[in-house]
Amino acid sequence: MNKKSQARPFITADKILPEFTGLSIFMGVLLAVIFGGANAYLGLKVGMTISASIPAAVISMGIVRGLLRRESILENNMVQTIGSAGESLAAGAVFTLPALYIWSREWDMNVTSFFTITAIALCGGILGVLFMVPLRKALIVKEHGVLPYPEGTACAEVLLAGEKGGSKAKACFTGLGIGALYKFIADGLKLFPSEIETTIPGYKGAAIGANVLPALLGVGFIIGPRISAYMLAGAVLGWFGFIPLIANIGQFGEIIMYPATDPIGILSHGDIWNYYIRYIGAGAVAFGGIFSLIKSLPLIVQTFKDTIKDYKSNISGNSETRTDRDMPIKIVIIGSLTVVLAMMMLPIIPVGFGGALLIAIFGFFFATVSSRIVGLVGSSSNPVSGMTIATLIITAIIFKAAGNNGHEGMIATLSVGAVICIIAAMAGDTSQDLKTGFLVGATPAKQQYGELIGAVAAALAIGGVLTLLDGAYQLGSTELPAPQATLMRLVIEGVMGGSLPWALVFTGIGVGVTIELLGLPVLPIAIGLYLPIHLSTPIMVGGVIRGILNKIHENNDERREEIKSKIDSGILYSSGLIAGEGLLGIVLAVFAVLDIDFGLGINIGRIGALICFGLLTYTLIRASLLKKVSNK
Repeated sequence: MNKKSQARPFITADKILPEFTGLSIFMGVLLAVIFGGANAYLGLKVGMTISASIPAAVISMGIVRGLLRRESILENNMVQTIGSAGESLAAGAVFTLPALYIWSREWDMNVTSFFTITAIALCGGILGVLFMVPLRKALIVKEHGVLPYPEGTACAEVLLAGEKGGSKAKACFTGLGIGALYKFIADGLKLFPSEIETTIPGYKGAAIGANVLPALLGVGFIIGPRISAYMLAGAVLGWFGFIPLIANIGQFGEIIMYPATDPIGILSHGDIWNYYIRYIGAGAVAFGGIFSLIKSLPLIVQTFKDTIKDYKSNISGNSETRTDRDMPIKIVIIGSLTVVLAMMMLPIIPVGFGGALLIAIFGFFFATVSSRIVGLVGSSSNPVSGMTIATLIITAIIFKAAGNNGHEGMIATLSVGAVICIIAAMAGDTSQDLKTGFLVGATPAKQQYGELIGAVAAALAIGGVLTLLDGAYQLGSTELPAPQATLMRLVIEGVMGGSLPWALVFTGIGVGVTIELLGLPVLPIAIGLYLPIHLSTPIMVGGVIRGILNKIHENNDERREEIKSKIDSGILYSSGLIAGEGLLGIVLAVFAVLDIDFGLGINIGRIGALICFGLLTYTLIRASLLKKVSNK
């Protein structure tokens, strides 16, 4: 049954409001760069990113409606459409491309350039949007009422409550300012250490620590107590299970176990994590990503059946009604072919003819998969890493069989995976934004052009951001571990050169299978095992605060709306904390590259760091749990 007739947008097709304006483009591009940079920093730090749609919407409403007194909901929607494109492109880029910077140091050769990174990001961003265009009517319109698109629907609700945008924007801006200030005090003035750690007396090899930073606290509140606890459970398994086990084995003689070259007995707990635990975690993450993709196969098959069945009805591209008008299919086809041909011919995009062909095939396939999956379960559960890992394995096998298994083959394999990772991330974000537009009554074609503008702006920025952060902190270091990209690198090296410690990887796969048999979600637990415990502990703090609010919400029907308002305020404040730290991290990276040091020469130590983090936590409690909400 076609559900289209049941959908009535807020702005009807016959009503014309300002939408694709100079102001909306300018603000959207600005937010695309800001949230793209902030999410790049966050993805390099903890291996996950946040959705920028709702923060972009409330910031837009605070400025466009609150300050400039412009009354167009469609203009605000265009701002969040363009702005959120930066976040999704950044996610795809930082999950893959940092591996090139790591290889540059390992191989002592320059395999990165601003133009290469930008070109790869640009190709993935453009194809991700174009591949989604012919899917809109099948997935957004026809399946309205079947595919909920949770983030897109939530963003529409925020836009429809536009008269409340000023107060919501205030929470986001306040969090941004406090997050930036805290980051500057910690890592700019160096008043206290941003990472603290202590060993456990009498328990050899065990240690616990925390990165006392605002972004991690904000992430914990946004993802909630359950996912935070899963991540911490993985970290506890590694730091209180595997590391002490290996450390105690090292007491029984001069035992040297690959890939370490020194005896286990003299390795610190950090060395054991670096040499052994992260490979176990990589195996668990790889299993979780691929298994989530396998579980999605029935959904994938159904999506392709629906897409093929409805494709002919989508060919026209020009409808007489404004709210049903897509980008012309000619532009989609010519644009897609142009990008694929450019990847085949331009040496700056190191994929070659075969790689470009694989991108065209896998790219459209995974764009369809991504768009459908986010419609059902949301962007946070979209197995983009699993799609990328599957692509890398197949591509590496093909390149190796063709004799292209040296450095050039590895770079080409990663580049193919990077473009497809960005395509999948962009397609998922585009579909969420088009769902928002469908509900509020936006013009689809204008949104699709807006997505392209956001993708181009973010692609031009991401090369500079990655190069800057690598120069300041070194991607793949403990400061910015780039966990997803490191995993992609390990997959390629494992297939191409057989250099992985497979026993450790299969141990991780065994852990993943055990978790799956217990009925628990593999990926968050595996990510917790893969990352240092220092990241999971502050995330859990934010998760606990959110959990208290969730519990009150569940058990108190009378105050349900009030508690929901507090949760929404906490999410926006947390988004601001993440953006503030991310932006200041980039600014500090600029000063580090210029060799400018703001250090005061005063450090209040671990206790001072805990006190400061406690005060930061209190600001989040004030913005959520203790927030006064007027009862109307």
